[in-house]
Amino acid sequence: MSNTMTDAKPLPAPRDQHLRDLADCIRALSMDAVEKAKSGHPGMPMGMADIATVLFQDFLRFDAADPHWIDRDRFVISNGHGSMLLYSLLYLTGYKDMTIDQIEHFRQVGSKTAGHPEYRHADGIETTTGPLGQGLANSVGMALAERIMNAKFGDALVDHYTYVFMGDGCLMEGISHEAISLAGHLRLGKLISFFDNNSISIDGATGLSVSDDQTARFRASHWHVQEIDGHDTDAIREAIKQAHAVTDKPSMISCRTVIGFGLPTKAGTQKAHSDAPGEQEIAGARKLLGWDSPPFVIPKPLLEAWRTIGEKGRAKRMAWADRVKAAPDGLRQDFERRTRGELPKGWQRAITAAKKEFVDSGKDIATRAASGAVLNHLFEAIPELLGGSADLTPSNNTKAKNQVEIKPGEYNGSYVHYGVREHGMAAAMNGIALHGGLIPYGGTFLTFSDYCRPSIRLAAMMQIRTIFVMTHDSIGLGEDGPTHQPIEHLAALRAIPHLAVFRPGDPVETAECWELILDDARRAALIALSRQPMPLLRRDTGSENRCAKGAYVLHEAEGGARKLTIMATGSELHLAVETRAVMQKDGVPTAVVSMPCRLLFEEQDAAYKRSVLGEGTARVAVEAGVEISWDRYLGFAGRFVGMHEFGASGKIGDVYKKFDINTEAVVRAARETLGS
Repeated sequence: MSNTMTDAKPLPAPRDQHLRDLADCIRALSMDAVEKAKSGHPGMPMGMADIATVLFQDFLRFDAADPHWIDRDRFVISNGHGSMLLYSLLYLTGYKDMTIDQIEHFRQVGSKTAGHPEYRHADGIETTTGPLGQGLANSVGMALAERIMNAKFGDALVDHYTYVFMGDGCLMEGISHEAISLAGHLRLGKLISFFDNNSISIDGATGLSVSDDQTARFRASHWHVQEIDGHDTDAIREAIKQAHAVTDKPSMISCRTVIGFGLPTKAGTQKAHSDAPGEQEIAGARKLLGWDSPPFVIPKPLLEAWRTIGEKGRAKRMAWADRVKAAPDGLRQDFERRTRGELPKGWQRAITAAKKEFVDSGKDIATRAASGAVLNHLFEAIPELLGGSADLTPSNNTKAKNQVEIKPGEYNGSYVHYGVREHGMAAAMNGIALHGGLIPYGGTFLTFSDYCRPSIRLAAMMQIRTIFVMTHDSIGLGEDGPTHQPIEHLAALRAIPHLAVFRPGDPVETAECWELILDDARRAALIALSRQPMPLLRRDTGSENRCAKGAYVLHEAEGGARKLTIMATGSELHLAVETRAVMQKDGVPTAVVSMPCRLLFEEQDAAYKRSVLGEGTARVAVEAGVEISWDRYLGFAGRFVGMHEFGASGKIGDVYKKFDINTEAVVRAARETLGS
């Protein structure tokens, strides 16, 4: 490629000049926005503009006037650094909250046009795609949700595609393998992906770090694969038609593109990836593209053409709305309720029934088993629950008695075997939650939350109802040893803003935690559950949810004003109860505080917090994890009984004894803090 503006090679003649002009609207807005911000990624939007134009004009079913139409096609940009492609499309097609002012304030605080697309910032942004590969995995969840909803409600109400743009970085990330493999196995034929095959990464040519045959990789995972020129609009159109004709495989269209198409000296180089082009480069691009308009100005005929594209789905949406109205009453009401995110009336009776079951039995039970029992009741009450596990179904207790398994090509079920794909599962669940109509929950061991963490973090950031069921939550899993014993994980997960981390201390608390998780449609949640049996500490079966404020006084002090507060969660709560009995016998008025959800407790007012923790009392906390995050409640004089190193392999009782987490240790800590 030429190194000067004046002798830059002319661009190849387009197949369709009108489509090139429409695509150049995206290119112009993208390079102008990046240049004004002095940061961003112009290369992908300019390189994939032709693909997006054909997709939006000829195939994508949407109505810019109703961005939340449930049967719209989903459009996801997994290579989210190319966010200006999406923002340009939203502005051009007429989404009301994506104004030219927002485009001009790209990457500025307070704008809807963040550096990477952020869910809820603006209509038309289907998911938050920052870390590469997330959008691809989200789209697998969206496509799966569409098929499950279609199996339940039929073609008349649910029948749409999921389209995803992805780059070489998305395919280098490990999550892509999990997502691709799962989608191919499940035969998600209404998932179509476009690979921006431009051979350029930030460091330079992709050959610096990867030599994979991506098309062979997708074929090996049972995808339908095509290879085209990503600037040939006829080839793009034909490839999408071919993808539509394949119903039993997801489709991957490898699009050979030029990154930064239209830039005179930087196109096709790493400089086009994430550098602001510079005034001279943009002037040269305008000349090459034949673009005469000033920055951020779209010629009226082209803007009108784009607005027509934004309106073309209105008739289809209205026809769909008529079909919804004509559906049988029961089916229509269930469909509308589920797509609004509302739970069935009276669903809480399932929680009450589960609590009664536990109290009536009076048996020691692991909270993972208690969770499974709760799900047996909930599944009958909330049909939109979609369960799953990363190849640990018997261990996680995530499959209710009557749940039917999803199988390849068979979607009339409510349980997914995700395989050993923890990260892919977590990201797919986010896509399912974002799609609407289903409430996903999925299980693995708590130690493997590290493998899920980027997707858990994004679920919390998006504030969506994704439920992560994490069992084997401490050294209490025993013989599997330190690699499988989560030590720092609770503290690390509690550090994620907006993520509700629950660790119930007995079966009744487990039921109450499930109630709180399901009752909040705008909060991602993780429930940590024990492998080992735990005693029944609660025997109240009423409708009050004592866990609702995150922490509460399980047993108040007796024999005078409280002098000692013992805080605990999960499988260590019974140690606090046993310690209280010893201290009360010694004449020390002692309260036990159960703290199943730190986030909910922190949302309470100061008066409630004081009433629970006690003012001026000595404090002890016990949890089979690290001390970090307990410090705020203990102060300088408090004591912590827990883990200070990695665990060990052995019988559960022996492991707890080795690390001195028992009633005797809590009593010693209590006496120490009282004497300090």
